[in-house]
Amino acid sequence: MSKKRKIIILSCMIALLAVTAVFNFILTTGTFEDDSTVVNSANYFSQYRSERINTRNEELLQLDAIIASAEIDSPERSDALSMKIELTEITERELLLESLIKAYGFEDAVVVIGLDSDNVNVIAKSPELSTDDAIMIYSIVSEEINVSPENVKIIPIS
Repeated sequence: MSKKRKIIILSCMIALLAVTAVFNFILTTGTFEDDSTVVNSANYFSQYRSERINTRNEELLQLDAIIASAEIDSPERSDALSMKIELTEITERELLLESLIKAYGFEDAVVVIGLDSDNVNVIAKSPELSTDDAIMIYSIVSEEINVSPENVKIIPIS
């Protein structure tokens, strides 16, 4: 794999890591100040989805550029195609899980599936998350994707 291709792929991964760090900060502090506006849990979900769409679109554009510029049988093209397919599958699973969790009565939810790990983070909008609620969310996640309990993290936001 050429250095340019490696740099592009690593840039995608670093961008995704940076977005995850920002949202981790938002979740742990409850608020995030930016341009004199406060983002709290009320609009966290819509903001996260917007950021996720933007980040994924940028990643897909970079992968498309690699695919278009690489030779047909090159390993760079093959790697980019497989990463693009994986990103698409992860996005579909996240959206499905979010819809199912909301269908079970939660006001809102965001699911983040790790690209390079088996971790699944579920952020659920719930004023009080009971043990039964956590079990319900875990069962939804485990039925749809094969993941062990220690890799599922459920975070309530009121």
